[in-house]
Amino acid sequence: MKTLSPGVHTYEYELDRKFFEAIDGDEIRKGDVNVILNVRRTSSSFELNFDIEGVIKVSCTRCLDDMNLDVDTESRLIVKFGSEYSEESDEIVIIPEDEGEINIAWFLYEFIALTIPIKHVHPAGECNRVVSSKFKKHRAVSTDDDDDDGDDLIEEDSEPQDEEDIQQSDPRWDSLRGLNLDDN
Repeated sequence: MKTLSPGVHTYEYELDRKFFEAIDGDEIRKGDVNVILNVRRTSSSFELNFDIEGVIKVSCTRCLDDMNLDVDTESRLIVKFGSEYSEESDEIVIIPEDEGEINIAWFLYEFIALTIPIKHVHPAGECNRVVSSKFKKHRAVSTDDDDDDGDDLIEEDSEPQDEEDIQQSDPRWDSLRGLNLDDN
């Protein structure tokens, strides 16, 4: 970076299976991601703008099989020279002026990993059938006991249709039904 002339410079990278295996991160092991990096050098800093787009393979949080997840994000990193390496914030990094170089591989991995939602599951019916049937068998709540095909799972965050059904199904709430809370 130290020898980079002032102005804007563009670089392109293709991150494939070898990149993700070399990084050895916990969340992503495979992928095919294109990165366009624009580096703007000023007299005292470097502004790195990343345009990241592609597909990564992550484990489904429900069945643990690999699934494809689209990645499309833009990130920014500002690099300045200093006496020793430090990360001042999420966007600002200080590198030793003596070295004058920065390895952006881990930053690329983190930018991609931050796009992964907390809950990432296959579309309905695409989860591993064996795991889905075990999951359905051991769920505390089932909508249909006669359904043995195991294809469709109840969404974990779905809400019941009718509040009255809940009250009838749980006798512990019977004593609270007669309370009139409007008087308070």
